[in-house]
Amino acid sequence: MLLVLHRMAASHSLFASSLKLTSNQLLHHYRCPLKRIVSISGGFSRSRIRVLPLYHKAHGLSTTSSAVATDSTDSTDSAVLADDKGLGEAPPEKIVLPTNESSERLLRIRHTCAHVMAMAVQKLFPDAKVTIGPWIENGFYYDFDMEPLTDKDLKRIKKEMDRIIGRNLPLIREEVSRDEAQRRIMAVNEPYKMEILDSIQEDPITIYHIGGEWWDLCAGPHVEYTGNINRKAVELESVAGAYWRGDEKKQMLQRIYGTAWENEEQLKAYLHFKEEAKRRDHRRLGQDLDLFSIQDEAGGGLVFWHPKGAIVRRIIEDSWKKIHIEHDYDLLYTPHVARADLWKTSGHLDFYRENMYSQITIEDELYQLRPMNCPYHILIYKRKLHSYRDFPIRVAELGTVYRYELSGSLHGLFRVRGFTQDDAHIFCLEDQIKDEIRGVLDLTEEILLQFGFSKYEVNLSTRPEKAVGADDIWEKATSALRDALDDKGWSYRIDEGGGAFYGPKIDLKIEDALGRKWQCSTIQVDFNLPQRFDITYVDSNSEKQRPIMIHRAVLGSLERFFGVLIEHYAGDFPLWLSPIQARVLPVTDTQLEYCNEVTNKLKANGIRAEVCHGERLPKLIRNSEKQRIPLMAVVGPKEVETQTVTVRSRFGGELGTMIVEDFISRTKSATENRTSF
Repeated sequence: MLLVLHRMAASHSLFASSLKLTSNQLLHHYRCPLKRIVSISGGFSRSRIRVLPLYHKAHGLSTTSSAVATDSTDSTDSAVLADDKGLGEAPPEKIVLPTNESSERLLRIRHTCAHVMAMAVQKLFPDAKVTIGPWIENGFYYDFDMEPLTDKDLKRIKKEMDRIIGRNLPLIREEVSRDEAQRRIMAVNEPYKMEILDSIQEDPITIYHIGGEWWDLCAGPHVEYTGNINRKAVELESVAGAYWRGDEKKQMLQRIYGTAWENEEQLKAYLHFKEEAKRRDHRRLGQDLDLFSIQDEAGGGLVFWHPKGAIVRRIIEDSWKKIHIEHDYDLLYTPHVARADLWKTSGHLDFYRENMYSQITIEDELYQLRPMNCPYHILIYKRKLHSYRDFPIRVAELGTVYRYELSGSLHGLFRVRGFTQDDAHIFCLEDQIKDEIRGVLDLTEEILLQFGFSKYEVNLSTRPEKAVGADDIWEKATSALRDALDDKGWSYRIDEGGGAFYGPKIDLKIEDALGRKWQCSTIQVDFNLPQRFDITYVDSNSEKQRPIMIHRAVLGSLERFFGVLIEHYAGDFPLWLSPIQARVLPVTDTQLEYCNEVTNKLKANGIRAEVCHGERLPKLIRNSEKQRIPLMAVVGPKEVETQTVTVRSRFGGELGTMIVEDFISRTKSATENRTSF
């Protein structure tokens, strides 16, 4: 299910190691100067950056949500605030970070920085071949065909960039004929530029010069002089491998990433954000907190859920199932493989084969690991004849799917090869679309609020140029989606022509504690699969009709959503979600027997607890805090004598001594109500 969802959620590192640049994208970069062409963030947008005080805001779950339109012209400045802990000295004041959309000056600076960097590289490494260098969300990059670069090389390149900036060289735009551009490219032996030139359909060809010393095919825009760049607001960040045009069969290039801002204060604020994002990196926290791993022996992109991570997953799944049952969904379990013919019928073998694994031969028949769940749900629908009175029919499944990804694009829990989608399908009548969509919006809000996500960005995507289905049903479905959003009171942006070929859709991004946007929820009306599988129902006139099918996911995938949760909370899960809620700590091993009694009482009351001993108490407390344990029950001789515990909260400090029953009661109440202790 949901081709679009997985692709939009694809790459989630701060700086992805490889981007697929098609000919159209290269041309877009060349001919569309006021639009960014590449977002390295993939599944989340970093156009808003801020570091927030963490624990109390993140753990005091909101009971209301808000949605905002995602029009880039409206989404302008964002604030970077200091974090209360974990980063040392914070920026002294609130800094507003502009975006490429809100500041054309910043966009020009970043684009020119890419050219200045390319000029610097070719001065230092004359054999390096240039390819393409766009501005991106927080800076710029340029790809080079050259020997691998080191951190020392980056420092040399930055020094050379500073010299070029200091010389205040003019940026000169020139228009030339295609033949002249070809002659100049051949003269400097730049084969990649020749390929780019061949992809440009319009004449004349524009070239930008830096002084009279270096030039590049480009449509701009740029600053007037290199001196317009503040060299102290520019930093080279990393080097990564990237295939030319994103094709693994083509040359591996060296991609240099940089960030550029209008002034030093903005750069410092951005670096502060970046450091905080690094501190929250789910891959590091997953290891430190023993939540999950990806084992080389098993293969890349395959997730092993460790006991503590599995506890969190179980809580997520149980909550998800409970809410779906309350919203009248029937839960399903379906196979992980099916005959290849099923995927031929669904169209996946024709349109999605590159993301599917090789087929398996079983008793002379071809079988296929599933990349989607929707054909299975359709088969369950088709098992019997349906009447119009049966609708709506809602089915849901936590279904594991398998999709091929290049090894270089895999990234922790954010881009994997096997993952579990919170998949659901609704079969309904045309006049039920609006109510069903509204129901999905309500359910989505209910689930996301439970996990602390209350701010969303919403897009409504309409019919593309090439589409299946009649005009009237497209209009009716699109109107139903729009009306449902209006009824919900959520702001949204209409993405004209951005729908799937098989139906309009709603995409929802959640905002985490750093202000990053993550694509999670999606709702798609589908006119294609009902036709491909010839599913029908009998209407009030005893005639067969085609039902409407709605795909939807709320969390996207459990793996990716868990990664988002880890980074949102920086591993400090709220009490109700924490894999270990309480740790019982003896002052000495003399109290160990009583500690075991307390722990057994806690477990008997459904509280996830454990005893930890064998070290001095200060180290036991320190280790518990490192493991993000929300509550510690300290036991000394006095506590044994009075049958009490002294409670310590990770963030609240000492909470006093209380009898075990009170500790149990308060912990259970906080868990059930999803509040702090």
